Amino acid sequence: MSPAEFVGDLLNPDLAFLPKALLVAVMSSIVCGVVGCYVVLRGMAFIGDAVAHAVFPGLAVAFVLGGSLVLGGVVAGVATAVLVAVFSQNRRLREDSVIGVFFVAAFALGIVVISRAPGYAGSLQQFLFGSITGIPDEDVAIVAGTGVVVLGVALLLHKELVTVSLDRETARAMGLRVFALDLVLYVLVTLAVVISVQTIGNILVLALLITPAATARLLTDRLGAMMALAPAIGGLAALVGLYVSWSWDYPTGGTIVLVLTAFFLAAWFLAPRQGLIAKRSKWD
Repeated sequence: MSPAEFVGDLLNPDLAFLPKALLVAVMSSIVCGVVGCYVVLRGMAFIGDAVAHAVFPGLAVAFVLGGSLVLGGVVAGVATAVLVAVFSQNRRLREDSVIGVFFVAAFALGIVVISRAPGYAGSLQQFLFGSITGIPDEDVAIVAGTGVVVLGVALLLHKELVTVSLDRETARAMGLRVFALDLVLYVLVTLAVVISVQTIGNILVLALLITPAATARLLTDRLGAMMALAPAIGGLAALVGLYVSWSWDYPTGGTIVLVLTAFFLAAWFLAPRQGLIAKRSKWD
């Protein structure tokens, strides 16, 4: 399928789900790209995978009750994030240990809940791998509204979040409320993950959060440029991935992740300063 034919399908009223899928994918990618920069700076990529596990019981309960998957995931994810933020203040246990306990427990709860629903196997596949072409109209509005809130909070607390991400002790010395900022970051990650789960699924959502930010980190040393590049890379990957998946009937979520990975590998080799080829040229 040519790009022109793809545009024609996007404008076809009989394929109304396709532009809606593209809109949700791009919005999710932009939000994850911004939030992912803080995650990469802090060196806590594990949090994205853990949050994807944490939102699962909320998705499962919402599915069983016939409610909004986005709202269900938000409630479960935020509740778990609060627990992790509280328990992580005890420095006897590392943050990743507390995350491992609560987020995996939440995922296990989700499996138990969804196993009680009719059509268990099909429902589980939808949660794990996404169902971008079946997103209800009301969820599009929720994704858009949640995305605006996440980006607004990130913009408002940008300096504080960067400071805590780079050096927690310096942040404490400056009088910043580290616990509150930890909680804000956990909630932002949770919201970014929740609005992305329907796009690429519970298993693959980590890529949408981490890969664009990691790619941008290879391309620039400036934080501002990184914050602009990451959502742009994520949005472009969503567009290209949806085009490829629609043209050749590939799974949408997996295709988007593979496109993101291709971008990362290109940056790894070709980045003007940090790329492998540029570094080898300096060595020679």
